[in-house]
Amino acid sequence: MPGENLTRDEARERAGLLSVDGYDVALDLRSAVRPEESTFRSVTTIRFRAAGPGSATFVDLVAPSVESVVLNGRELDPSAVFDGTRITLADLEAVNELVVDARCAYSRTGEGMHRFTDPEDGEVYLYTQYEPADARRVFANFEQPDLKARYRFTVTAPEGWTVWSNGAEESREDGGDGETGGVWRFAETEPISTYITCVVAGPYHHVTDTYRRGDLEIPLGALCRKGLARHFDAEDIFTVTKQGLDFFHEHFDYPYPFGKYDQAFVPEYNIGAMENPGLVTFREEFVFRGKVTRASYEGRANVILHEMAHMWFGDLVTMRWWDDLWLKESFADFMGAFSLVEATRFTDGWITFANRRKAWAYRADQLPSTHPVTADIRDLQDAKLNFDGITYAKGASVLKQLVAYVGRDAFLEGARRYFKRHAYGNTELADLLSVLAETSGRDMAGWSRAWLQTAGVNSLTPEVSYGAEGHVGELAVLQEGDELRPHRVAIGLYRRTGAGTVERYARAEADVAGPRTVIGELAGAERPDLVLVNDEDLTYCKARFDAASLETVLGHLGEVTDPLARALCWSAVWNMTRDALLPAREYIGLVLRFAGSETDIGVLQSLHQQANTALHHYTAPDWRPEGRRALAEGALRELRRAEPGSGHQLAWARFFASVAGSEDELRLLTRLLDGAEKIDGLDVDQELRWTFLETPASEGAVQEDAIAEELARDATASGKRHQVRCLAARPSAAVKAQAWASVVESDALSNALVEATISGFDQPGQRELLAPYADKYFAVIERVWAERSIEIAMAVVRGLFPILQARQETLDAADAWLAQHADAPPALRRLVAESRDDLARALRAQDRDAAA
Repeated sequence: MPGENLTRDEARERAGLLSVDGYDVALDLRSAVRPEESTFRSVTTIRFRAAGPGSATFVDLVAPSVESVVLNGRELDPSAVFDGTRITLADLEAVNELVVDARCAYSRTGEGMHRFTDPEDGEVYLYTQYEPADARRVFANFEQPDLKARYRFTVTAPEGWTVWSNGAEESREDGGDGETGGVWRFAETEPISTYITCVVAGPYHHVTDTYRRGDLEIPLGALCRKGLARHFDAEDIFTVTKQGLDFFHEHFDYPYPFGKYDQAFVPEYNIGAMENPGLVTFREEFVFRGKVTRASYEGRANVILHEMAHMWFGDLVTMRWWDDLWLKESFADFMGAFSLVEATRFTDGWITFANRRKAWAYRADQLPSTHPVTADIRDLQDAKLNFDGITYAKGASVLKQLVAYVGRDAFLEGARRYFKRHAYGNTELADLLSVLAETSGRDMAGWSRAWLQTAGVNSLTPEVSYGAEGHVGELAVLQEGDELRPHRVAIGLYRRTGAGTVERYARAEADVAGPRTVIGELAGAERPDLVLVNDEDLTYCKARFDAASLETVLGHLGEVTDPLARALCWSAVWNMTRDALLPAREYIGLVLRFAGSETDIGVLQSLHQQANTALHHYTAPDWRPEGRRALAEGALRELRRAEPGSGHQLAWARFFASVAGSEDELRLLTRLLDGAEKIDGLDVDQELRWTFLETPASEGAVQEDAIAEELARDATASGKRHQVRCLAARPSAAVKAQAWASVVESDALSNALVEATISGFDQPGQRELLAPYADKYFAVIERVWAERSIEIAMAVVRGLFPILQARQETLDAADAWLAQHADAPPALRRLVAESRDDLARALRAQDRDAAA
């Protein structure tokens, strides 16, 4: 894999030697509009001090070539000091100046300086993405988070372009030297880490606004490609932005420290967003081209607020090394949900958190790669893989538990002291624990050992005995898991009513610790039909049911009136399905009986996704066709029943398209596409057209010419991604071979088209067609890991694992590969081991379902 893998020990040694005063970075990007040119000029001046005169160190740079290296006025021979990833520096002085003139490469993988050409109008767009360590692909630097510095960027760009960076624009002038274009100079930043510096350049559509709070004034900007301008709802983005800034200023008592606040929605982005101070970048899929549900707007708002929280947690105060990545990501994930609920129109955000974010955490925490929230990150490859459900969603869940443990006021006061004490610095776990201990008076060391420094998820199960009159005699909570933790929980007692609902009538909040905790407050309560042990979702656990409660849930889940309690019940039965405690066909039956009455659109869309997973991975193979028919019939029934024009109608339409399989169902999709049939209120816009086209393509019901016609209707970047996915989905051996070769044997595709090809290739209804690729996968992944960028390698290793070949032979092949490749890169072994675990889980679930 290109690029040297910086280790924690190397970073620690370098941080002990150096302190960095500042960077001047000059980038000439005029070559971006010339497709035949693959590089750009990057000139970096670094001013730094060394603790030991005469000592040696290295600068990080991943570049095709270096023209010159000048250290303290001495010209060094690039061929002698640059090895393709590092520049070796010897004989340092106490105060040093290094100037590196390099040719850096444009990227097509979303790492470094990504170049995108819009197929709709031919315009070229650039943006940078660095985390954890790809700034070195754009300019020479000390690539580690604890060597913070101030930055000045100067960018020369083609004529007609606009350029943005972290700092405000200071000046703009003609390019000179006989070429057209302009030179943009930006204000010096505050001290920040390399991975959050940023440049965005191109003919972007740009909208501005201003946030005001007392004497504070923050210029706001929002930008996207010109081709998306007609879809760009900047007003809603600015509304959420202002609400978030109000919330964080009120609760953090530390003014936003980075001047302006631009938000760029960029093409072919690998992640959701990135918290570059003053210039946050987002995937452009958050600019909605068609109708979406309220859940999509809620998701976008949550990401906006997550990134905003990073301005304090991560940018102002930054972890020293990636071991403490949670110090920014867990806090941003928690504060994103917290501010969403309290400051925006999405007041049910905790339901989404309980149902979607925690599902991600529960899965990650049961993989063989599970790790404590504070992880052991040996190197940059470890860091890359640790942007996972534990670091984000479990960490956020743990912080929600912490708020219940220490109290909201103590938690927020601890945050305020943390910012003021460590502004523009780097921290470790102990720094946060010390301020929280001050403000709460609680034993933070014990809490940290239990929640941050151990791995795994606990199960909490109610145990109820009854007295002679049927009242609760004793109610206890049983805790299971490798590490038993203290939990602050609410226990809710629910009963069925004559009105056909399930309502809570008693509640107790208690500290649960050890294997068995008696909840004395609930003794004597009337007999419940349902005991919910993590009511209100205060803690992080898998909630289980006693026998009577499970019977109530299986028969009456849709009658639970409280939407959060209902979401927690859905989460519990999904975890039981994944753990092979509940047959997958029973879970699908629950979805068919109760999803139609689910009021929360985010929960409904999660149920659709989980029903698909249950069908394709957890049901017994011989029952799968029956399950698909039942889901398709149920989805169509609910589609026709849903309120015309509602988000629920749209969600059921998408779900129906995903499970349709009979000739009549496929014919209905094509008739909806060509307008021969209509469903009242359902607007079949361009995005929904592609959704309706993919399943017929995967079933061989539409041919390549129909896909080409659809692309002609939608000759955009989004249309191209959809077309590539539909082409790869066709049920043909030749198609699969071509798709495999385009991803595995060639690097011609961009990151977005690699993702689209893999998505189309891996169709659940094509198991026999895909069977030959199981052996091929294990034969090529080590080479792919060695030759491709880490982002593309991760996509290939994860996406092409033969999970659909759910049989013992595939599991044996994965075990054999792991046994025979003990010396393979740990990050690669982790990805294979995780997928192997998913496969083993699927086989266990299928066995349970077959026994039903």
